[in-house]
Amino acid sequence: MPAAFVVSSLALATIAGAQPPEHTLRFIWDEAPFPRAHASTIVEAPDGSLVAAWFGGSGEGRPDVGVWSSRKPKGGEWSPPRQLYKEPDQPAWNPVLFRGAGDAIHLYFKIGPSPRSWSGAHMTSHTSGEEWSDPVWLPAGMLGPVRAKPIRLANGDILAGTSLESYRTWSSWMEISRDGGESWSKHGPILFGDRERDRRGTIQPTLLEVAPGVVRAFFRTNRMGKIATSLSRDGGRTWEPLRLTDLDHPGAGIDALRLDDGRSILIYNPSTARRTPLSLAVSFDDGVTWRDFLVVEALAEGERGELSYPAMIQDAGGDLQITYTWNRRRIRHATVPFELIPKAP
Repeated sequence: MPAAFVVSSLALATIAGAQPPEHTLRFIWDEAPFPRAHASTIVEAPDGSLVAAWFGGSGEGRPDVGVWSSRKPKGGEWSPPRQLYKEPDQPAWNPVLFRGAGDAIHLYFKIGPSPRSWSGAHMTSHTSGEEWSDPVWLPAGMLGPVRAKPIRLANGDILAGTSLESYRTWSSWMEISRDGGESWSKHGPILFGDRERDRRGTIQPTLLEVAPGVVRAFFRTNRMGKIATSLSRDGGRTWEPLRLTDLDHPGAGIDALRLDDGRSILIYNPSTARRTPLSLAVSFDDGVTWRDFLVVEALAEGERGELSYPAMIQDAGGDLQITYTWNRRRIRHATVPFELIPKAP
């Protein structure tokens, strides 16, 4: 059922006293020239279309894996997948789409044998994702946003969460651009202040600016069973010590966004063992406490697989647009009507 039909049915449901609209699920493709896909990202283009990207091939880390994309025109269906970039004999990893100033859409991704030795690259589209520039390689040590989307701060800076996965240690950092993404500075690492936790570390930050220059970040942790968080009061340059939240976590990707009215939304796997279910939570206090309000999708009891690595945006109409990995074989697209997000208590 098209998402537009569900949203437009709200008025009818209200008049009839029926239940409010439900969220919708669809696959981005029915057939593709690759058997495996993972680590999707989504953005709304200037023309109102949705653009998604992911890495696809015979399996994560294999040399045939490239960056793929699909477009969904406003009111239309997803286009067949097309490959945007393939480095010969090297796998691609973790594409991240970001809407910059004006009509520019930026695509960041990583290329290399593994997360321990990958390099960052960047492409740009000025045609709502239909055509892309050739890749520009980032300087060694700079990766761009490593999985979750960057945010544009109130002062115009672009803040991107990044991280490093080296031998036996992980750590998260921030990269900041003051010139629209032309150049970047690197800040961190962001640490617990506990030797063993800092050795295991965190990766893949997702970001919320909760007041001008005040940023709360949430982090994937390494075998700690909970999502971690930290706060910056200077636009991401310095950070309070990491602490563990009460949010269960199986060691998987997360994403967050802040609504214009101040509510914050988190998408994650509320489990310490499995990447299912995939759920949404809302915070009314700038990300300090959270309340689950919707299971986007769940695997059946005993069913193998995962629903993981979500990416989430709010579109121009207010609805949540989400993509995520479905059992490492396909990318799922979910639309959550704005009306389903709980109001302040």
